[in-house]
Amino acid sequence: MSKILGHHHTSMMTKDIQKNNFFYTIIMGLRRVKKTVNQDDPSMYHLFYGDRTGTPGTELSFFDMPFIGNTYRGTNSITRIGLLVPSQESLTYWQARFKQYGVPHDELTTYANRKALHFEDPDGLKLVLVVANGDGEDFWQQWDESDVPLEHQVLGMGPIEITVRRIEKLRRMLTELLGYTEKNHTGDDIIFQAVEGNGTGEIVAIEKDGKSEKPGKGSVHHIAIRVKDVATLEAIDKKIKQWGFVTTGVVDRYYFSSLYFRESNGIMFEIATDGPGFTVDGNEATLGEQLDLPPFLEDKRTEIEEKLQPIEEDFKWKNIE
Repeated sequence: MSKILGHHHTSMMTKDIQKNNFFYTIIMGLRRVKKTVNQDDPSMYHLFYGDRTGTPGTELSFFDMPFIGNTYRGTNSITRIGLLVPSQESLTYWQARFKQYGVPHDELTTYANRKALHFEDPDGLKLVLVVANGDGEDFWQQWDESDVPLEHQVLGMGPIEITVRRIEKLRRMLTELLGYTEKNHTGDDIIFQAVEGNGTGEIVAIEKDGKSEKPGKGSVHHIAIRVKDVATLEAIDKKIKQWGFVTTGVVDRYYFSSLYFRESNGIMFEIATDGPGFTVDGNEATLGEQLDLPPFLEDKRTEIEEKLQPIEEDFKWKNIE
């Protein structure tokens, strides 16, 4: 069977690119590994944050949408992003750091059977830090220039929460189509693992009736999951279509190849290849510093740059509100 390897990245929507950039690079200590544009709408930034080189499974990406409205929470949506940290002591460190910067956060708790700390970013995106319990990928690379000490840095993505009306439809798609393993239940939640026994590719599914979420700032646009190469991607594309889902077909995103489809509840999934990665057009030492464009947009660079608001690298944090 074509093999899903875990999470690749998640893509969200931000209303304020300045606060977003400060929050994820300074407060969260992630590296901005790619400053590019939405390839389908080059008038907006597409920023990627992750580990030292933005390896698959560490990437959080954001579309810059300054005129977007508020999110109206509901079902049939991706409702929380989990991030792995090394230890329970790390949660205590992050509690103090969030208090220092005025970041909304809860008390220590448990989530997906792990010690956890819930918090929100400036757009109201719901996130949770969870203790890795030894899980992680050998190829993830910590960044020694981060403001966060190595022993407490975010390692990569953990459990991703999806809330749907029809959980059985999601269950069948994940287990029968994509090969996830159904692990256990935590109350009404079901945990699925891409690689059995490894929490780096977990999906937490929740069944909830009601109105569908109306997306806005702080919404999750899609989750992307990993495959090894284009040959695997093409095989999965064929299988998805045999199930009756409509896909985009394989799209060359330059930094990886991918396809997109919506499952029966309307959740958008992207399936993306591991390579070639963000160093294909950049030096590791200066990743994310300049505006990088895929070759098919390079001849429009001047026009694109004129429409983009410069990102203030010396932006001063005042208040998360």
